[in-house]
Amino acid sequence: QVQLVESGGGLVQAGGSLRLSCVASGGTVRNYNMGWFRQAPGKEREFVVGITWNGATYISDSVKGRFTISKDNAKNTVYLQMNSLKAEDTAVYHCAAKGAGYSREANAYPYWGQGTQVTVSS
Repeated sequence: QVQLVESGGGLVQAGGSLRLSCVASGGTVRNYNMGWFRQAPGKEREFVVGITWNGATYISDSVKGRFTISKDNAKNTVYLQMNSLKAEDTAVYHCAAKGAGYSREANAYPYWGQGTQVTVSS
C-alpha cells in the first residue's frame, strides 16, 4: 500500500510561487498515476493537476499556465510547481495515487496524503 506525504505549503503573497512535494513510500510513483487535488474551506475537493505513470500530464483550466506537475522516479517524489499564485488558490493541497487509468475524479484515487496548507494573501 502506498503512503504519501506532502510538504512545501505555507503563506505566500499573491503573485508569488511555491513548490509542493509528495514523497511516496510502500510503492513507486513510476507505477502509479498521480494527482494533486485541493480543498478550500466549505468547498468540495477539486482536481488540480495529474501525471500518468509514463509522464503525460493533464491540468485543470483554473490553473493552466500557472501550475505544473512533474515527478522524479529516482526520488519517488511528485512535485507541484505553483506560480502567479492568487488568493483563490488558498486551500489544503493533497497528493493522491491510483493504479491503471488516469482520472480527474477524487473518488477514483484510493491513496491520499494528509495534505499541506497553502495560503495566499492578497
